[in-house]
Amino acid sequence: MKNVAIEIKNLNKWFGPTQALKNISFSIKKNEVLALLGDNGAGKSTLIKAMSGAENFTDGQIFINNEPICTKKYGVKLARERGIETVYQSDSLGEQQNIWRNLFLGRHLRNRFGFIDSKEEKRQADLLLKTLNFNGIGATIETEAKLLSGGERQGLAIGRAMLFDAKVVILDEPTTALSLGEVEKVLCFIETLKAQHRACLLITHNLNDAYRVADRFLILDHGTIVAEHVKSEISQPELQQSILNCVGRGLL
Repeated sequence: MKNVAIEIKNLNKWFGPTQALKNISFSIKKNEVLALLGDNGAGKSTLIKAMSGAENFTDGQIFINNEPICTKKYGVKLARERGIETVYQSDSLGEQQNIWRNLFLGRHLRNRFGFIDSKEEKRQADLLLKTLNFNGIGATIETEAKLLSGGERQGLAIGRAMLFDAKVVILDEPTTALSLGEVEKVLCFIETLKAQHRACLLITHNLNDAYRVADRFLILDHGTIVAEHVKSEISQPELQQSILNCVGRGLL
């Protein structure tokens, strides 16, 4: 399947005698947003850590652009090299650093002499802000991170993934504790990812946000995928009822 960005097959994860993930199998296509839904303790955090290389697979397979990846060697560095970027809810920024420095934090561009190429970093940062429409909210590449709103911070973290040509962007609760206006900005950033033909895995407790931007929905409960729905085949009230039926307690 040429259009598949990432595929997980029969992923299992054990912590001692406890099985946190049970035979997880799914794929995400390019130009697709997949929402991962489930209650606290469903296994969502463990799954995204495994996908991002932060946790090892007990067993299972991962394919990136249809290429099998050795799970024994799979880690954060290899995941990034293959285009997997994760934006966590508490994604850390250098508060005193400006936007362009934050974008390249830990992965600076170098010139032919090995020095940081500040001019090129600023040029790329400026182009990115225009793509994300940051100009319309008063931020420039010289704005310090501490002056950004919650939605702008999430946009900056998503933008960092874009800069490093992420093929798959994993978003962990990106709209938590944001105002309605800020949520709208973040959802627009997610739609920009899709428009750029990237795959996106969205983890959220907010069903309104998920239904707004996602193309498909996976429901996870006690480490198992218990349901999958395509947006075009289910209404939002029906999706909510499916979650309640599958999980057995309120998600929202």
